Amino acid sequence: MEVIVSPKYQVVIPKEVRKQISLKHGQRLQVITKEGIISLIPDRDIKYFRGFLKGMDNKGIREEEERL
Repeated sequence: MEVIVSPKYQVVIPKEVRKQISLKHGQRLQVITKEGIISLIPDRDIKYFRGFLKGMDNKGIREEEERL
């Protein structure tokens, strides 16, 4: 896909991309640049990530508690 930068430095996010990532009008995006690459990261409500790590093996991640 290709977009064109307008004279006001605006771009339109293609409809296919908006649908694919469920982007809504008025939603905020974080802009990250690195080595000449621009990334747009949509802000998500914390509820979006509920269950994100479900089933992950967490053995060895936390230190064992000492019981007194």
